[in-house]
Amino acid sequence: MSYGTLYLIPVTLGADNINQVIPPDVVALAQKLDTFVVENEKTARHFLSTIKPLKPIRELELLLLNEHTTDKDLPALLQPLLAGKDVGLMSEAGCPGIADPGAKLAALAHRHQVRVAPLVGPSSILLALMGSGFNGQRFAFLGYIPSDKQARVLRLKEIERHSQKQGETQIFIETPYRNQHLLEDILAQCQPETRLCIARNISLPSELIVSKSIKDWKKSELPELHKQPTVFLLQA
Repeated sequence: MSYGTLYLIPVTLGADNINQVIPPDVVALAQKLDTFVVENEKTARHFLSTIKPLKPIRELELLLLNEHTTDKDLPALLQPLLAGKDVGLMSEAGCPGIADPGAKLAALAHRHQVRVAPLVGPSSILLALMGSGFNGQRFAFLGYIPSDKQARVLRLKEIERHSQKQGETQIFIETPYRNQHLLEDILAQCQPETRLCIARNISLPSELIVSKSIKDWKKSELPELHKQPTVFLLQA
């Protein structure tokens, strides 16, 4: 018996602008599936209702994979694939497997020779890098910055030193309700000539992508970032 395919299905970054950010062939493929592994059931159901799957939403099987899923829970998520069923993997926003627990299922699928098929769609991390004007030849995504202020300050200084030494763009994020605190620490701790890009609400009507030196950011009116998805990029 042949295995199914694990399709990595990107979703929108916070709006129902399906036609602008998701290719039609990706939508068409997702419409045919009836089993999904999702990070958040509510947002997954909303996305699926927007693309209008062939089966009623209530008949779709949604399996949960989030930060609380343990390694011992993963084999159960793989079972439909081993039984020959195609499965769609969806993050809460953007591309699954990037800053997303779905990477664990993709890794397990590879270990069992299950085909993993990434599909085209929006990634806030790559879109932010594209729009920043920073070095796209050498870059690193660092994930979340420490929430503790002292640890955060030390990490920011380390990031800046590494960027200066390697000429590498540093990309990181924070829990949205701590965005403003992170911005304040960046401006307080980083060197005047270091460049900072703030990429907020990418692909949404309130999108903002602005790159300036630290000294120029200090002269500017700062954007409102509280509880708004934001990607930070630093190049020293």
